[in-house]
Amino acid sequence: MAEQDTPKEKPSAKAHSGIPEAIFLEDVGSFMDGPENESTATVLQKLDEQLNKYRFMDANLQQRKKRLVAQIPDIKKTLETIQFLKAKQETDGPFMSHFLLSDNLYTTAEMLPSSVVYLWLGANVMVEYKIDEALSLVTKNLASAKKMLGQVQDDLNFVRDQTTTTEVNMARVYNWDVKSRRSKGSTTSGSK
Repeated sequence: MAEQDTPKEKPSAKAHSGIPEAIFLEDVGSFMDGPENESTATVLQKLDEQLNKYRFMDANLQQRKKRLVAQIPDIKKTLETIQFLKAKQETDGPFMSHFLLSDNLYTTAEMLPSSVVYLWLGANVMVEYKIDEALSLVTKNLASAKKMLGQVQDDLNFVRDQTTTTEVNMARVYNWDVKSRRSKGSTTSGSK
C-alpha cells in the first residue's frame, strides 16, 4: 500500500546521487482513490512537475558528462608529458621537444632535464611539483575522472528510466480518466 501513496518517489531512495526513484503505478484506480489525489488534473500536474525535474537532472548530467569527456583526454596528455619528462630526466644533455604553444600552433624547444614540472590547477594558478609527485597526482586525477564518468553515465541511465516510468504513469492516469469518464457517461445515459 505504501507504494501507492505517491507516484513520485520512495522516501528512502538515495541511490544514484540522490535522484528519487519514480514508482510505477500498478493499480491506477486504487491510487486515484487515495485521499491526496483530488482530481486527475492535480495528479497529472504533479507527475508533469516530476517529469520536468527528471528532464532538468538529465540536462545537468549531460553537461557533466560532456565536461568529463573533454577533460579526460587533456589529463591523459598531461600524464604522457610527465612520463616523457621523467624518462628524459636521466639524460645528461639537452633534448628537443615539440609542444603546444596555442590552439593548432606547435613549436620546438631545446630543454634541459628537470626534476620539477609546473601544473595548471585552474583559476590562473600554476604549482610546481616534483616529477614523481606530479605523476602520482595526475594519475589519481585520471582515475577519479574515469570513475566520475562511469557514475554520471549510470545516473543518466537511471534518470532516463525514471523519465520513462513517469511518462508511462502519466499516460496510465490519463487513460484511466478517459475510461472512467466514459463509464460514467454510459452509466448516466443507460439509466435514463
